[in-house]
Amino acid sequence: MTPSDPPTSLQLICLTTAPASSAPYRLVDAQAHDVAWVNDFLDFQHIRGLSSRSIRAYAFDLLHFARWWAHLTDASLSELSDSVLLDYVRYQLEQDPKPAPQTVNHRLTVLRNLYRFHFQCDLPAQTRSLRQPYNTHDPLGYGRTRKRLANLRLKEPRHIMIPLSSEEVAQFWQSFRTFRDLSLIALLLLDGLRAGELLGVRLEDLSVAEAQIRISGKGNRQRVLPLPPDAIRALEKYLHLERPLSNSPHLFVSLKGRRRGQPMTYAGLRSLFRHHRKCSKVTRANPHRFRHTFGADMVRAGISLPALMRLMGHTHIHTTMLYVQLSPQDIWREYARAVEMRDGLPPKG
Repeated sequence: MTPSDPPTSLQLICLTTAPASSAPYRLVDAQAHDVAWVNDFLDFQHIRGLSSRSIRAYAFDLLHFARWWAHLTDASLSELSDSVLLDYVRYQLEQDPKPAPQTVNHRLTVLRNLYRFHFQCDLPAQTRSLRQPYNTHDPLGYGRTRKRLANLRLKEPRHIMIPLSSEEVAQFWQSFRTFRDLSLIALLLLDGLRAGELLGVRLEDLSVAEAQIRISGKGNRQRVLPLPPDAIRALEKYLHLERPLSNSPHLFVSLKGRRRGQPMTYAGLRSLFRHHRKCSKVTRANPHRFRHTFGADMVRAGISLPALMRLMGHTHIHTTMLYVQLSPQDIWREYARAVEMRDGLPPKG
């Protein structure tokens, strides 16, 4: 199939059973035929070992582009170029609601990787836009040069995520009643796990006797983390008193309803936090903010950044620095401490 099919005929499906070499997410046309130029790329990412969530994100990005591409032109994928991407960015910026810069940039990255996968080279520049020639009054500020087009990215605003206060953490903690939920919060707050890492923990990863837990992070990179006493107490009571008999290898399972005994899902975790935000009145609580609170608490306690990088499963230290952004109160406290340690101003005269 070529990108010339009508945009409304394209849809994304998820296969419940798929060969080990195939990605679970597939882009298909109105006749349920594979869109090969997309699915071959998704299969490659699956074989590389990308997580199902990452492949799903790639698939939705390519679905969005394929619908625009099919509506705009009958050109083949080989005619994709940097200037076509510029038109694609213009199209997205004209939508209501407008996508976030991070979303646009992620789509651009996926498309460049897609082209490199199919043609083993970078996108060509192409001197002509599909809608109009380039000129010096381009509102995006990009001229004719190959370098500028190849570096096309929207500026992303820098968001500072303020960690939860100790009062907010205590208030949110008090709203929980089951040991399973207390165990979830303890691992988020005391070990700084990502939501996906938390839900991916298996029974075999837990070693209560040695007070440690094995975590599979991004890129299937594994790390072993310590289990604080509070987390151990909650986990032991969950395992001995609450966890239903189940064949599931996952540590965290549903406690009731039709999914009783089945692995807890992202939707279940979101629903859990939504309910307890309402009960506790801690409106800022979410798994990522708990992870950020863990990082900020560790820095305040004096941990070194290399050690924190290993605990949080970061590949690069600059990623750790992005998580650890001190609040104004922290900065003022550090400033006051530094001023006290300085010598006073020199006497006049």
